[in-house]
Amino acid sequence: MLKPHDLQPAPGSKKRAKRVGRGIAGKGGKTAGRGTKGTKARSKVPVWYEGGQLPLQRRLPKMKGFTNPFRVEYHPINLDTLDETGLNEIDPDLLLERGLVSKGAMVKILGRGEISRAVNVKAHAVSQSAEAAITAAGGTVEILPPTFKGPRPPARGNQHTNR
Repeated sequence: MLKPHDLQPAPGSKKRAKRVGRGIAGKGGKTAGRGTKGTKARSKVPVWYEGGQLPLQRRLPKMKGFTNPFRVEYHPINLDTLDETGLNEIDPDLLLERGLVSKGAMVKILGRGEISRAVNVKAHAVSQSAEAAITAAGGTVEILPPTFKGPRPPARGNQHTNR
């Protein structure tokens, strides 16, 4: 029967570490196998040090994914908010006067709540449920062109932002 005190490693598998830098008498003295001069011959140099080159952990971006610089952002307005305004004609300028949207914002009408009367809505985008509710109440929907020029909005940020 095998007992714990009988266990031992296979012959030749255990080898003592080479002790370097213990004087010039033995092999591995003086420079201890590091050669002469240079950063790698010194002590206390971090493993990730790259000799002044921008280190790997700083070259890589910190956060995962990226931010789309061409994202189109709409200011959402729901049907119940439109109903509370009491207006029959609704467009971004009138919503701006009421303080419901910010200046230059693109407005999107969303379908939360109900609309009780016929309204004429002018907005940059309208959800399907909101359009169905407005037309069912006897109103009309007109889609406005985007506030930016060209097929897509101008890029936001700079070369360091899109990470």
